[in-house]
Amino acid sequence: MDQLAALLDGPHAHGAFLLRSIMDPPWSLRIQDGAPLSVMAQVRGQSWIMFDDGEPVRLEPGQVAIARGPEPYTVADDPATAPQVVVHPGQRCTTLDGEPVYELMDLGVRSWGNDPDGATVVLTGTYSLEGEVSRRLLDALPRLIVRPGGPLIALLGAEIVKDEPGQEAVLDRLLDLLLIAVLRAHFAAHEAPGWYRAMSDPIVGRAMRLMQHNPARPWTVAALATEVGVSRASLARRFTELVGEPPMAFLTDWRLTLAADLLREPEATIGSVARRVGYGSPFALSAAFKRVRGISPQEHRAVAGRGAHPRQGIKAGAVR
Repeated sequence: MDQLAALLDGPHAHGAFLLRSIMDPPWSLRIQDGAPLSVMAQVRGQSWIMFDDGEPVRLEPGQVAIARGPEPYTVADDPATAPQVVVHPGQRCTTLDGEPVYELMDLGVRSWGNDPDGATVVLTGTYSLEGEVSRRLLDALPRLIVRPGGPLIALLGAEIVKDEPGQEAVLDRLLDLLLIAVLRAHFAAHEAPGWYRAMSDPIVGRAMRLMQHNPARPWTVAALATEVGVSRASLARRFTELVGEPPMAFLTDWRLTLAADLLREPEATIGSVARRVGYGSPFALSAAFKRVRGISPQEHRAVAGRGAHPRQGIKAGAVR
């Protein structure tokens, strides 16, 4: 998979949190759930999104905002409206004094707010996330993106209130489509990471996908060049120019990133992970892991097990 697809590989498999908020002014929500990625689609009215150290950004009907956590922020009807509700990890909602408010604001299937006929309607999807592959893409995103959402907003809005068999899968796919559309539009309009731009190159993009899809193969620059139909020197030069690093450096980083994620699996051994990512022995993987990441695979697994990079996001059983 490529790195944009990798972002979605984990979250949609586990189910993303989805909620329709119906609010009438004045309203203000303090979002401090620590979620790594949230998608907000404005259906009706307007909202303002404010990080503590930035200028307020207005969200108009038909627009989508992507907020990259875990930094807290505020969403309100007006920048001057003081927060009234705090959204905590696990989507626990309270007043500023800590009194629970979710049940008081429950408006039905995946819906809540302060008025069922409120002037503002916002659809919110919050992704859970774990793993180094997804983190690489998130690190390339600004903390806030605002782009038009197109017809997907209306489609998501129509489906979010349904409670039918298979509805979770339908909503996950729609949210994925909306997120991908917004990210593509953002990268098309702004300076995209080198690896993203390189994916569209007919030579370098194909070489990248070969390594990403088949990390266990004993790749060399010569073997890649043969696969994509150019000379070794031509591939090496073009790859480095577009991606910002040589092919084998890219491959090493990709293999070790995959290994870091695979090591989180309880049943995985260092030997089995080594074979899956293209290292001939546990020793070879351990040496490369230690050299590049500064810790051994065993140490990485222990740190991950203690929750240094915990799964962040929503346990959405109450609204799913």
